[in-house]
Amino acid sequence: MMPKIELIIHRATFDGKEVDVFVAKGKIVEIRKSVESLDAGDAKVEEAFGLTLMPSMTDVHVHLREPGYEYKEDVESGLRAAAWGGFSNIMCMANTKPVNDNESVTEMMLEKARKSWPKGPRLFPIGALTKGLSGKELAPMAELAKAGCAAFSNDGVPVKSTKIFRRAVEYASDWDRVVIDHCEDPYMGVAAGVNEGEVSSRLGLPAQPDVAEALQVARDILMAEYLELPIHLAHISCRKSVDLIRFAKERGVRITAETAPHYLIFTEDYLENEATEFDTNAKVNPPLRTQDDQDAIFDALNDGTIDCLATDHAPHASYEKETEFDVAPCGITGLDTALSTTWQLVKDGKLTKEAFTRAWTTAPCGIFKLPVNTFQPDDPADFFLFDEEEEWTVSNQTLYSKGKNTPLLGTTLKGRVKTHFIRGKKIV
Repeated sequence: MMPKIELIIHRATFDGKEVDVFVAKGKIVEIRKSVESLDAGDAKVEEAFGLTLMPSMTDVHVHLREPGYEYKEDVESGLRAAAWGGFSNIMCMANTKPVNDNESVTEMMLEKARKSWPKGPRLFPIGALTKGLSGKELAPMAELAKAGCAAFSNDGVPVKSTKIFRRAVEYASDWDRVVIDHCEDPYMGVAAGVNEGEVSSRLGLPAQPDVAEALQVARDILMAEYLELPIHLAHISCRKSVDLIRFAKERGVRITAETAPHYLIFTEDYLENEATEFDTNAKVNPPLRTQDDQDAIFDALNDGTIDCLATDHAPHASYEKETEFDVAPCGITGLDTALSTTWQLVKDGKLTKEAFTRAWTTAPCGIFKLPVNTFQPDDPADFFLFDEEEEWTVSNQTLYSKGKNTPLLGTTLKGRVKTHFIRGKKIV
């Protein structure tokens, strides 16, 4: 017996067809060819007027800065950017002040999310791998898992001790959690923010080579293979890492990986252009790499070697970026712009639609066991209506995040979320 329909999305465009979506009790009931005359009964009808219907996306790598750095971002503003950016699930890193290495910080984050966005987006904190992110002593992982942490990571401070890292992966598995590792050799140009090569030489900047990332990727692959346990690799940026991951997956190693939109739309050459030379908004860790590295990332996303996309949303106050390149903090804000930029890559033929959907929905949710909508019956009714043709200019006024630190400032993008539903409830 069909449940009582509570919401109908009328005349949305989905896979090139005009459809109606039927929702009951926060779940998808069915999606079928649209009819002009609709008998809605008591159901609420949302007229889509041909807007594109998309499943809500998931971002497994976000910095919300609260507690401690609310001037950069807070839970409310970060989730606002997520809601308008098309995201229903957000996983936030532990590099707060105090660090999210105990249940009280986790619970505070979740309470802030419930109060500011009770209908969603959903917040899934990532617990610290070690106390204070110091790399010296494991955090209380059982306590953090029970409090609601969906994964564990030492974020941008790679664990030097292989012994401690091994124990962390083992203990995380006891709670059915995955460790996320920021792959960066701790002795090779840490957080330099520019790729080591011809561009960095001409600019005269301290730099980080791609091998600094690949060395740590190789360590994690060998560890995952030896322990027969999963490890997730954050923000992969170079061909060397892609080759290692591809070879590992061919051997059946339980390794997964993400990359970020900025590695798909910028290369190190951006820092050498006359108009954008030394732009600190493009200083990110790992740094923007070469065109060859970008080509490898596209290939890896399209063939599934890289499982998912994640923004690595890292908001900073404007004055923090308005300084010399070598002392500016690393990070690009991304929740507001990720959908528009990556969907444009689909339209340009650089990223397949299948890869886009996998990378933003099914893969991240599968890896971290989060709710996902594939528009099958009983899936959570998480979706948004998207105007593919609406143009908007990236500016302080059009970004919902507190962070305005993006090299896309002043750029005109195509595509904007018009309305967003989570579990059948309109959130924006």
